[in-house]
Amino acid sequence: MTGLAQTDPPAGKHDDRTGRAVPTTLRRAAPALLAYTGTRLLGVVVLAIWSSATGKSWHTLLSGRWDAVWYSRIAEEGYGYTLRLPDGSVHSDLAFFPLLPWLERLISALTPLDAAAAGLAVSWLASLFAAWGIFAIGDRLRGRRVGTALVVLWGVLPVSIVQSMAYSESLFTALAAWAMYALLTGRWVWAGSLAAPAGLTRPVGAAVIAAVWITAAAAVLPAGRWRLMRWRLVRHLRREHRRMLLGVALAPLGWLGYVVWVGVWTGSVTGYLDVQSGWRNGFDGGVAFARFTWDLLAGPGFAAGLAMLIGVALLIWVFIRCVRRRDPLPLLVYAGVVLTLALTAKGYFGSKPRLLLPAFPILLPLAAAVARLRTARAALILGSAGLASAAYGAFWLNGTGPP
Repeated sequence: MTGLAQTDPPAGKHDDRTGRAVPTTLRRAAPALLAYTGTRLLGVVVLAIWSSATGKSWHTLLSGRWDAVWYSRIAEEGYGYTLRLPDGSVHSDLAFFPLLPWLERLISALTPLDAAAAGLAVSWLASLFAAWGIFAIGDRLRGRRVGTALVVLWGVLPVSIVQSMAYSESLFTALAAWAMYALLTGRWVWAGSLAAPAGLTRPVGAAVIAAVWITAAAAVLPAGRWRLMRWRLVRHLRREHRRMLLGVALAPLGWLGYVVWVGVWTGSVTGYLDVQSGWRNGFDGGVAFARFTWDLLAGPGFAAGLAMLIGVALLIWVFIRCVRRRDPLPLLVYAGVVLTLALTAKGYFGSKPRLLLPAFPILLPLAAAVARLRTARAALILGSAGLASAAYGAFWLNGTGPP
């Protein structure tokens, strides 16, 4: 069970599994979704107990602090708020992509929920759809046990409490997972249609777009030779793969549309990059992150710096393992871009673990290893990880929390 070539038909071709009715696929995913729901309930319950002991509100921690406040403000008032800090930083709400606040506004208009509570509802529901999509990918590639293990592993990551917050990670992961599934099953229009709103959710929507584009390019590169070198072949490609081309065209519309809109708003072609610079964010190839890690290693934060180095090394090692296993190209491209963007971004280094949450494909090797264990042993390992994750999430949110 290695790559797409041995476990699946090439992207762009359907098989009979993709035609299964939604109720059937949902029933197949039900045990995995129940297990995932258990991890999320455990995280919220532990958070509620911990918060009660410290005199804080678990609901406020999940829906009314940090980025959640920015999203709810956009939902209630629209864009245009800017916060100027004493250190010279300029925090504009244009840094936040619009799909989550749009949904918050819609739900609060249709229900008694305010924007913050609506954001929490979106996140909780989206996390279930994300878990379903992740299971569908694992199940398709390596069977039901691997799919279930993959979902639970995603639910017990150290910072998985973010999946239950009024943040955009769960919404983005749901769109990205189903876009990847659409690519694996050759549903190009669906892939592009899901990539577009993913690009309206987070900057890392570029990873979904890259997966669609590179997978399409690979599909028209038999034996490594372009089929687009001559106009005659271009016309043939458009007749033969018009749905592929439509998916490719749809994929960037959300991400590109928002970035262009910010450029118009700010009156600058580099408007969105300028906004990120005001937050002291951006991409420098990992230089700032390396400097931050070195400062930890050279000072009293040696243990934290060492743990960070080990964590990054493990991430890279696992991704290389995915490549060597010949995991499907869409998953490799998507996970590779997510990892690259997270590790090469500067600023807010404490937020990197949550920026990596959408990179679920790198958990496939570990999920395969867990699936080979006896059920009781696998349950013990995952259950212990779930308890540790819940405790860490409660400690994290009652402390500094995710920036």
